[in-house]
Amino acid sequence: MIALLRVFSAVVFIIVIFLVGCSLCLLTPHSMNHVFNFGRCFSYMSRFFGINLMLRMPEDAYHRRGQYVYIANHQNNWDMFTVSSAVTPKVVTVGKKSLIWIPLFGQLYWLSGNILINRANRFQAIDTIEYIVNRIKRTSVSVWMFPEGTRSRGRGLLPFKNGAFYAAIFSGVPIVPIVCSSTSELKLNRWRNGYVIVEMLPPISTKGYNKESVRELVNLCHHQMRAKLALLDEEVNTLNQLSVAKN
Repeated sequence: MIALLRVFSAVVFIIVIFLVGCSLCLLTPHSMNHVFNFGRCFSYMSRFFGINLMLRMPEDAYHRRGQYVYIANHQNNWDMFTVSSAVTPKVVTVGKKSLIWIPLFGQLYWLSGNILINRANRFQAIDTIEYIVNRIKRTSVSVWMFPEGTRSRGRGLLPFKNGAFYAAIFSGVPIVPIVCSSTSELKLNRWRNGYVIVEMLPPISTKGYNKESVRELVNLCHHQMRAKLALLDEEVNTLNQLSVAKN
């Protein structure tokens, strides 16, 4: 019953966001804050799913000058309501091209200015990286990517692909890792789903890295994010145990 209620409410919410969002995108097509605004809207839904969402961001996260390539771990559909909370102004995300076929959400995703990539076509993927680099250089936008390339579905942090790191190196901007604690145990039919922590880590400079040393940068970021994921999962387990004990 709880699951059905939540699914119904989520559908209604997405329809409302779609109608309002598409109108807003069409009226203000040049705004670079659509993804930020919609991300915050979706993150508010975390409460309805019984998630106690804890967001940890630097004090200057929303007022930073400069551009970045943000990278985050990609777990499952819960990311829409958890990781979305960490989106900052003037950010667009990079997603697979098939997203556009998801009713309502896919169309809003495209109209918001996000970048669609065909991962099955290596040459088109390379062209997309070039497009991302040019867009960063020619505008004030930052880019958000999921370097795992697919959802981990409870398998921890998967190996990273190079695309996000090439984009950061060639555009000359730092990388900002974002880590979300594991969400594979969240259930639609559970009234309380406990804590989820999303944390933005300090920027990692790409200076000194090039095409030949890209894997060094990849390994550095993967190591930091994997270590942080382990710490967050441990903290979440402790918080959930304390919450159960109080109740």
